[in-house]
Amino acid sequence: MKHISILVPEGDTSLSNLEATHKMFTMANGHLERTGQPLLFDVHLVGRSKESQVSSGIFSVKPDCTIREVEKTDLIIIPAIHGDIHKILKLNLDFVPWINEQYAKGAEVASLCIGAFLLAKTGLLDGKSCATHWLMTKEFREMYPEVNLVDDKIITDERGIYTSGGAYSSLNLNLYLIEKFVGRDMAVLSSKIFEIDINRQSQSPFIIFKGQKYHSDIAVKEAQEYIEVYFNEKLTVDGLSAQFSLGRRTFERRFKKATSNTVIEYIQRVRVEAAKKKLEANRISINEVMYDVGYNDAKTFRELFKKLVGMSPAEYRTRYYMEVLVD
Repeated sequence: MKHISILVPEGDTSLSNLEATHKMFTMANGHLERTGQPLLFDVHLVGRSKESQVSSGIFSVKPDCTIREVEKTDLIIIPAIHGDIHKILKLNLDFVPWINEQYAKGAEVASLCIGAFLLAKTGLLDGKSCATHWLMTKEFREMYPEVNLVDDKIITDERGIYTSGGAYSSLNLNLYLIEKFVGRDMAVLSSKIFEIDINRQSQSPFIIFKGQKYHSDIAVKEAQEYIEVYFNEKLTVDGLSAQFSLGRRTFERRFKKATSNTVIEYIQRVRVEAAKKKLEANRISINEVMYDVGYNDAKTFRELFKKLVGMSPAEYRTRYYMEVLVD
């Protein structure tokens, strides 16, 4: 039987992560029992102590055992942690050596959403890919530059370390783990019971691109603001570098360092974000949207949109267009 330790960190913890994860694995056990098969999961809520932890000042959850009582586990699951990330990590430092010890003994480790910050604190993510909530990518990159953050992914799986993207994408990681440990049939059954899209692979459709301006390079910041105003015009790297009195190579180097995007990538992301807003709010044709945001070739626009958003412009409109009803 696989021993699963769902951590209950100190501070404001995602109770939805805790409850859903616990229920999905115990539900799998229930199905196995009903069909005459042996149970596969021994699920525990594990804390620094057995004292109840309060979330959002309203709800509380009580661990059934402590890290000192768990000598060996097979899978550790770290839920999302909220609030001042530095204070939260300081409150939960006792988990770090225990997680490392368990991993060294053969345990696997999974983080859900912003729980990736605690997992990264262990050093186990160094040199590996990691997903977390797209809203926290700036802070994560600053704190853990040695980790390969893939902010568009729902799930990563590398050498016994798993991570999930933002919010309820944790459910997709739970499904992934159930499929890995029990099989596809159980994962499909779980997806139907909990009404989760089992084939969801990316959080790209949910990302709102606001431009990376948390840096001190004034010239680059001015270039970003210029791009965001004149994105539908013909913009070139040569033209922008001249506009801001920088050599092309210097401009490209500084832009990439400040924003984590090349100049062309930044223009593309601004244009696609503008296209998303138009598709959400208007019934104009996709070709009109394409022209409005600065593209003339339909194939190029659709391929770029799908690359950045994870779906075609038509699919995006179908999912997010809000039709206003007028009496």
